[in-house]
Amino acid sequence: MNGAEPVASDRSLIYKITDEVELLLHVFEADRADPADDPAACILFFFGGGWRAGTPEQFYPHCQYFASRGLVAISAEYRVSWDDPKPFECVTDGRSAMRWLRTHAEDLGIDSDRVAAGGGSAGGHVAAACATTAIDDTSDDPAVSARPNALVLFNPVFDNGPGGFGHETMQERWREISPLHNISAGHPPTAVFLGADDGLVPVATAETYQERMAAVGARCELFVYPGQPHGFFNFRDGDNPYYYATVSEADRFLASLGFTQGLPTLAESPVEVTCP
Repeated sequence: MNGAEPVASDRSLIYKITDEVELLLHVFEADRADPADDPAACILFFFGGGWRAGTPEQFYPHCQYFASRGLVAISAEYRVSWDDPKPFECVTDGRSAMRWLRTHAEDLGIDSDRVAAGGGSAGGHVAAACATTAIDDTSDDPAVSARPNALVLFNPVFDNGPGGFGHETMQERWREISPLHNISAGHPPTAVFLGADDGLVPVATAETYQERMAAVGARCELFVYPGQPHGFFNFRDGDNPYYYATVSEADRFLASLGFTQGLPTLAESPVEVTCP
């Protein structure tokens, strides 16, 4: 996708109703002939904003691109509050969304065994926590898995421990929710995209995550972009080469798992990257 910002998703569906709000999934339909005969892989994105703010439109460009590559691509709403951030509720919403997709896989024309999750910053935390934690809404059906089959994470918040991002918000419950501290066997294959000059997520934290993944036999690919800050990957009206570079690399990663076929179709500009 090289043009203007996409205007809207193809449709929006309610996946959860809380006391405060109805939460929506904004769906970009896969480019395919017949959904009934051709269940597609799916990717579900969570926006960033420190569990305080943000909008699903952050990942509309990503959704539009991956829909063109044959995925049902979705950008999720989840509960955020500037005055009273509640990351535990954010994670329960993320896990509810994963379960809702699998429960409605036939209606959506998706393959429930090929559902990836992705996100940026706090949204990356929500996606990663779907894979690592068991923080669930009491109304959810625990028999339906909330664990993604793959993760695509952009400068994700991994560490909520002492000294980590959000620790003061998690307080004594931080160990329940911190993805870095809940890695276990069966963790889905993961691609991580991080700027070397990120002021919120140190490269060393991502390297530790990668090492702990390797220790349990899980695949974790880490791409570090020299000189780049937090949020370097966003679309930015189509003039950001790092959007094209990271999305193309994410496409190659998903292709290796059978989510997409063939080579990326984005026009890439060369950027410097290291893979620790």
